[in-house]
Amino acid sequence: MPQIEPVDLLNAYCEGAFPMGEDDGSISWYRPKMRGILPVAEFHVPRRFERYLKQHPFEVRWNSAFGDVIRGCADRESTWITDAIMDTYEELHRLGFAHCAEVWRDGRLRGGVYGVSIGGAFFGESMFSREPQASKVALTYLQWRLHERGFLLHDTQWTTPHLAMFGGHEIPCTQYLELLQRAILRKATFI
Repeated sequence: MPQIEPVDLLNAYCEGAFPMGEDDGSISWYRPKMRGILPVAEFHVPRRFERYLKQHPFEVRWNSAFGDVIRGCADRESTWITDAIMDTYEELHRLGFAHCAEVWRDGRLRGGVYGVSIGGAFFGESMFSREPQASKVALTYLQWRLHERGFLLHDTQWTTPHLAMFGGHEIPCTQYLELLQRAILRKATFI
């Protein structure tokens, strides 16, 4: 049984909070004063990476290997993705709320990204890469899908240089919460 009940996690997202597992197995909840977002409508693919996408074909799949994606994200020296976190998100996936973009080449999973959708809000959780650029490929295709499906918000929690190159930036929590309320009321479907 998951340590976090799926309904509690969905409610936390709707209130602007998200969990992270700690080394001791406990769960901490976060609601930063500045919140990272990746604009859906104004998503920017750098020209150099756009050329890379054309020159290096990958197969992109949706939700076919969710458990493998979350385990790929957790497979690092230090991670906040504990067994309890994995259990909860895999249950959310079974319930139709957690989704992933998978990047495949030669029949092998090379990278991916996963998160949770509620209405027109997507809460990005983590990404991984087993081949150079594979996580960026997953992120790009995810953004295109969110735009195509009518999503308003892609919450990235914080902004990293990796996300900033695609237009990711931070906004004050008060502005984020206003955007979040509009987004969760929007009708959008990931699949």
